[in-house]
Amino acid sequence: MALVYLGLALVVGIYFGSHFPLPLTIALPIIAAALLIALLWRKNRPILLGGICIALLLCGALRYAAVPTGDALQSYIGKGTVAITGVVVEEPEPRDSSTKLILSARGINGEKVSGTLLVRTTRYPVYEYGDLLEVTGELEEPPEDLDGFDYRAYLASQGIYSTMYYPDIEREGSGQGPQPFQAIYSFRHRMGEALGASLSEPQGSLAQGILLGLRHNIPSSLYENFRDSGTAHLLAISGLHMAIVAGILLSVAVWLFGRRRPTYFLVTLGALWGYAVLAGMSPSVMRAAIMVSLFLFAAYVGRQGSGITALAFAAAIMVAIDPQILWQVSFQLSFTAVLGLILLTPTFQQWGRMTGAPTILVDSFAYSLGAILATLPLVAYYFGYVSLVGLPATFLALLALPAIIVLSALVGLIGILSVPVAQVIGWADWLFLKYMATVVQGFAALPWSSMGVGGIDAYWVWLYYGVLGGTIWLGTRMKRLSSSTKGGFRGASVGLSSLSRKLSAKSVKWVLIPLLIIAILIWTAAAVAPGSGNLSVSFLDVGQGDAALITTPSGQHILVDGGPSPEKVAYELGEALPFWERKIDLVVLTHAHDDHVSGLVEVLRHYEVEQVLYPEGIDYTSNAYSEWLSVIEEKGVACVRAQAGQRIDLGGGATLEVLHPPGEFLEGTESDIDNNSVVLRLAMGEVSFLLAADLFKEGELYLVYERVELSSTVLKVSHHGSSTSTSASFLAAVNPQVAVISVGADNRFGLPSDEVMDRLSQSLGQDRVYLTSEQGTITFTTDGERLWVKTGREGSAKHVETER
Repeated sequence: MALVYLGLALVVGIYFGSHFPLPLTIALPIIAAALLIALLWRKNRPILLGGICIALLLCGALRYAAVPTGDALQSYIGKGTVAITGVVVEEPEPRDSSTKLILSARGINGEKVSGTLLVRTTRYPVYEYGDLLEVTGELEEPPEDLDGFDYRAYLASQGIYSTMYYPDIEREGSGQGPQPFQAIYSFRHRMGEALGASLSEPQGSLAQGILLGLRHNIPSSLYENFRDSGTAHLLAISGLHMAIVAGILLSVAVWLFGRRRPTYFLVTLGALWGYAVLAGMSPSVMRAAIMVSLFLFAAYVGRQGSGITALAFAAAIMVAIDPQILWQVSFQLSFTAVLGLILLTPTFQQWGRMTGAPTILVDSFAYSLGAILATLPLVAYYFGYVSLVGLPATFLALLALPAIIVLSALVGLIGILSVPVAQVIGWADWLFLKYMATVVQGFAALPWSSMGVGGIDAYWVWLYYGVLGGTIWLGTRMKRLSSSTKGGFRGASVGLSSLSRKLSAKSVKWVLIPLLIIAILIWTAAAVAPGSGNLSVSFLDVGQGDAALITTPSGQHILVDGGPSPEKVAYELGEALPFWERKIDLVVLTHAHDDHVSGLVEVLRHYEVEQVLYPEGIDYTSNAYSEWLSVIEEKGVACVRAQAGQRIDLGGGATLEVLHPPGEFLEGTESDIDNNSVVLRLAMGEVSFLLAADLFKEGELYLVYERVELSSTVLKVSHHGSSTSTSASFLAAVNPQVAVISVGADNRFGLPSDEVMDRLSQSLGQDRVYLTSEQGTITFTTDGERLWVKTGREGSAKHVETER
């Protein structure tokens, strides 16, 4: 326990130094006196330990005083436009329409300077770790209050004191990071891409988050489900996560090399740190790797009961290296969770084994309960909510985690070499990922899944830990906890090893389990396979933008636009298509605005696209559109210029006709890019759909004057219900019976406009106007005579009465 006291003294000293600056002239003499007393009375253990603790406490205070409180970039804040040259030193974090970059500055306005800068830029073009960039814009100080969150202090804890929003960026080079890390991040990126190409969404992004720590592609709705169900920690590569990985590695290494030589320990340790580096070496990954490594070493030398010592030692090292992490929420949550595993889990394991339940179930429940109880007050304090279903949700979701880690690793590695082979393995991986997502969504959907507690005072947190600590102390008076702690870490490694031995003894189970997985996959495929002979059109809920998926009677898939968010369109496609389907026969881009093209860039990257139809040659440039053209060229996708008069036989009596743009683009209109959008008419028997893209009234009138066949059963209202479109004459020419508006909830444009909504309601009736912002994804299905509609907010399809 001496190491615990020494580590605690250093950490307390750093905390003390953050509140009470200690002059060097006072600290050094006290440190010298404390060490001298400890040396003179070294045979008296309490005096020896106390003297060293005092010295370390003061050293901690001095260490905090040496932490930089700013950098050279701060002096340029508010000084107008500056040009900064820097290297991307962390993995870029793309979001719906933006990307966050962390730059290590090398120079500013031609002068050498050092510092770290946060840059927020557009989603495209794509930047990578190690890129050398010149960013030109105005430096700003991070906001202190961001929706009640001290964003300035948060960035300062990471050594960032300046931000720059949407600057002009020039890429001056690449591969400027340290070469070993450059190779590692490149390999990690390729594994992530392989997972995305081999698995449907949201399973692909979920696998990226669990295996590689790449969480930026996880849809916000799914991430909120993890939060509300109290299972968000499964998406962080935490101590529990690393323990499972270590258990799998240790079992394999022992099986291969035996326990007589240290080979199994060295191989496991090397593979564990290789995985940690591959996962990005974020603070949570580094903490988990250090902790598990110390546990592995303790197990190797036969002292597995030293969990608290290992944790204290790890904390002291990391806080000494970077004192700012002491205030990071992830640091506090990670270490309290691990402390719960050490102090609480063994007791819960003992209680659980009295029930006679299977060991793997008991251990999973014990680990979950220990981590949840240990982190409960911190979650309430920092995030203002408490999950009421965290324990059962974590317990059930955790059952799939080992299989997800192993299968996702196989999919990612094999996918680098052969995506088709990886997709086959991905079917099994999809099953476990789907199970986890379903468990999380089910618990999050409960009306009492989480409870908001608002802001709670810090003393409640200290009171909770005081009571919990007192309870543990009283427990040790009855029975020493150290004897039960020996089983704490064995839960993942030894538990899996014993399970492996049992399975080896009864090898028939190795046959039954794959057969069971195959049977479930077959039944799932039969359940989600699209019906034959019908035509379906899904207007996807992608936010403030357009995206529609057409499935023809013969089973072909046509995607019209991709919306503004790659994550949202990928998620909606994953929900709409069978999990094995990675092919889209035709992608149509109606026009080059970001709310239509941005999502299609990642569709081209992650799906096998046979052909692209778009208004090639239109005079328009944007980062997203340039990226679209670049990926088309990179993938060698066949392109066709969209032009009025083109007609595609989709089979089964369904046809797709291009009504617009004309051979010569319209010019001089209010918006040429919108008025030359691709307008499609989809028909099957007596039912038809008009997809009017973003036509303004000028484009609509052009179609009316040209006497184009516009009459349709369903109208996809143009331009998201803007008053610039859906004129009375155009609406009369189409004469729809149902209207759909693809629009984002609470969008900044105030769409759809009241004028258009009134016009549609008077013409069709309010109950026949559907909005993706209200109903979610809206799917129409027809056999050529009847029409059914199903929305994301309803559980079953309903028949739509039509006159035609």
